[in-house]
Amino acid sequence: MHSPSPLPLVDLPVRRLTRKDLASCADLSEDRGWPRDEHRWGLLLSAGTGYGIAEPDGTGLVAACVLTSYGPRLATVGMLLVAARHARQGIARRLMRHVMEEAGSTPLALYATPEGQRLYEELGFARVGRAERVLGRFRAEEAPSSVVARNSAAARDSTAARNPAVTIRPATADDLQAMVRLDLPVFGIDRTHIIARLPAFSDRLQVAEKSGELTGYAALWPSGDAHVVGPLIARDTATAKALVTALAATTDRMLRADVDVRHEELLGWLVERGLEPGSRTAVMTYGIAGLPGDATRRFAPLTIATG
Repeated sequence: MHSPSPLPLVDLPVRRLTRKDLASCADLSEDRGWPRDEHRWGLLLSAGTGYGIAEPDGTGLVAACVLTSYGPRLATVGMLLVAARHARQGIARRLMRHVMEEAGSTPLALYATPEGQRLYEELGFARVGRAERVLGRFRAEEAPSSVVARNSAAARDSTAARNPAVTIRPATADDLQAMVRLDLPVFGIDRTHIIARLPAFSDRLQVAEKSGELTGYAALWPSGDAHVVGPLIARDTATAKALVTALAATTDRMLRADVDVRHEELLGWLVERGLEPGSRTAVMTYGIAGLPGDATRRFAPLTIATG
């Protein structure tokens, strides 16, 4: 009696991923030349829903993807990865179609690499923007007089009270509600479930305030040999620069950020400070004409896997 032929990989079932799949997800990242980023995968699998196709022999994953929901108005797709040995077999398309079916009528957004952009266009996504990655050793400059850093108790003097300064300081638990209020019109949709995870996820979390009002926030989190700045939300470019400078002062690692290309001044300044331009990703949407929110204050995403 002949045993049944194994299913082609493209026909294998898609299943939900859990934290038990963390190592396999990290293996996929490493297989494709990315940092393993178990730390980031942990956030994604807790804040979003992971989907994957398992190897027939149970040794790992053929492919993986994460859908992060922000309610009925938007969900983001990220970390679509197919093991190199199974590339170009229609598996990415199969997994994306499944994720789109799971999302139903909810509009979708994602950051596409040049290699993946064609697939997303064929699935109906349209490009609505771009982000540019910068990476390198940050060279600090003397802080402008309008910025007061408060990373230590010794720096907390009456100077900030006498001047209308932008104050940069570590975030506290009491800041979280104000961060959510600031973020809502910027991102355009409530992402409390993401912001609430930032204190545990990030190595550093800084806020900017002026005259007692929160005007920005930014996180610093580890990825391979680098530290990533994101999200970076700020009232203006000067505040964004101050937040980056404060975060960079807390690490000896290389700094990385994915900056919206519309923020040319910030990108130019980062290059002047020692970071080098790298890859570009296309911001793409499905079922919605563009991203909600205020792009003038949205300088960098948490990660291109979540927006």
